[in-house]
Order: sequence, then C-alpha cells, then structure tokens
Amino acid sequence: MRWARGWVSVVGEPVDSPGLVVRLEQAGPIPLDISLACPPGELLALVGPSGAGKSTILRSICGLYRPASGHVICDGETWFDTERSIALPAHRRRAGLVFQAYALFPHMTALGNVMAAMSHRPRAERQARAEALIEMVHLTGLEQRKPAELSGGQQQRVALARALARDPLALLLDEPFSAVDRPTRRGLHDELQQLRQEVRIPILLVTHDLDEAVRLADRLAVLDHGALLQIGPPAEVIAGPVSQRVRDVLDLPGAAGL
Repeated sequence: MRWARGWVSVVGEPVDSPGLVVRLEQAGPIPLDISLACPPGELLALVGPSGAGKSTILRSICGLYRPASGHVICDGETWFDTERSIALPAHRRRAGLVFQAYALFPHMTALGNVMAAMSHRPRAERQARAEALIEMVHLTGLEQRKPAELSGGQQQRVALARALARDPLALLLDEPFSAVDRPTRRGLHDELQQLRQEVRIPILLVTHDLDEAVRLADRLAVLDHGALLQIGPPAEVIAGPVSQRVRDVLDLPGAAGL
C-alpha cells in the first residue's frame, strides 16, 4: 500500500523500547523539535500555550498527521520512521485517541459507538467486550442511549470507552475534560486515576490547565513553539524551572533567577 510522496506502509521491525518513544522534527508549517518517552503505566502531561504543538504531537503519534522527519515507536513496534520509510496508517496504529469534542457518532447508542471501534475483533466478541468497557467507565444502564441523551461527562466516558475498545498500546487524551464543568471534571479525574490501575499503558494528556496536569501527571513536558523546554515530575518542574521561558509558559510568579 503506497502513500503520497512515495511512502510505503509496512509493519515496522520490532524495536527493544518499552512504552512509547517519540522523536519529531520539522521546520514548518508547524515547527516541531520533540524527543520524549512515556513508559507503560505513566501519565505524561503535555502543557503549553496554544500553538505549542501539543495536539500535533498526538496526531503525529496516532497517524493523523505526518511530520517531516522522526520516529514513533510503541511497545517495540515502529509506527513511523522517516529513515526507514515506515509510515503505518492510523487504523494500523494501536493508539486510542480521545478528542475534546467527543466525536461520537450521533446516530449510534453508547454501546454502538464503543462496538464501532472493534473491527479488529471477531463479531461474536464485540458486544460482551463493549459492555465490559461501558461498565469500566461507570455507564452501566446507559448503553442504549444516544449521545444527545447523555451529559457531557457521560459522552466523554463513552469516548474513553471507545478509545479503549481498540485495545490500544497507548492512550492519547487531547483536552478531554475542558468541555465539562468543574465538578464533573473532578469526577472524571478520579475515574482516570482508577482506570490507570487497570490499563497499564502509556498515557499522554494534552491540557491547558496546569492544576489538572499537576493533579494527574507523573511528569510534565513543557512545550512552546514546537520545542520541548523541560520535562520532569510536576513538583520539580514548578519548583525549578530551567529558564525564564519555562516560567512564563507556566505563568509562575517571580523571577527565574537564572
């Protein structure tokens, strides 16, 4: 199967790299200069202003955007590598993506939306697996409701269940809680933390909310104009920004003292 510009889609050779390993580079139109790794079980939050490249990183990982150069390796499988002309299409990358706007099929029930992501499974297995995922995200009893009959928080739970229905090797969350009110957001935060104990895969969270990132993440990756400025545990990054630029991006008080 051949892509535009002569790219060939082939399954990458296994690479001895646990979790998710990403290197992305390009001058434009969206600048990128990113190297990061997220091991299984870790939640890595990508924080930075609008235009920092956060969503583009997620789209590059899952195959919805193709950067000029770099590589994406997940669980030892190469999804993208410009040096070896590997570029798996999105449907062949086992990444679960949750959008800010839910992106549910309006004509399908909650159960139908989850089952729609299971084309890789035998038909006989899909309903039971979808029902288990609905239960996992605390929506038992709402399986037959359509998106318009669900609250924003419930719709986001369906979107999360649908992402997990792909049996992903990595979970990518793009501002997943920004469209719900604060009490609902706190509840979803707690449920995500519980879910992490059941699904031990790398999780990347894009957020504009530093408090949310600090609450949920094992590490923060601070981004600006497509560049990775600093990465580390939230308390360390906030207590010790490496530059005034990091301090400005995070809107931290005081001078950097550097």
